Amino acid sequence: QVQLVESGGGSPQAGGSLRVSCSALGDVYKAHCMAWFRQAPGKERKWVGTIDDDGSPSYADSVKGRFTISKDNAKNTLYLQMNSLKSEDTAMYTCAAQSWRIPCRVPPRPEDIDYWGQGTQVTVSS
Repeated sequence: QVQLVESGGGSPQAGGSLRVSCSALGDVYKAHCMAWFRQAPGKERKWVGTIDDDGSPSYADSVKGRFTISKDNAKNTLYLQMNSLKSEDTAMYTCAAQSWRIPCRVPPRPEDIDYWGQGTQVTVSS
């Protein structure tokens, strides 16, 4: 089992920055391909980006050039650095671990995800 715990959400202003984190606990070897998703109120959950085993990130077009995914393997922690924030970035941000049984898929399908975090709220004020 893997437990994912997000932290760092908040209420930055538009144009500002925020970094959210996701700590992996338990069988962390299973958390080899990690992704961030977000869900705005009344909308479906959308993929934000993925970082694979080698540390190579991929991003959704909506955040490319503004968001950066990284990880610290020693701390079993995933990060999402968000810059140049916009009001439309307001959402619940959730980290996810893709199934370790399959190669890293970009973007992942919902059925590819074995573990989800509980989410951390980011509200961008204009």
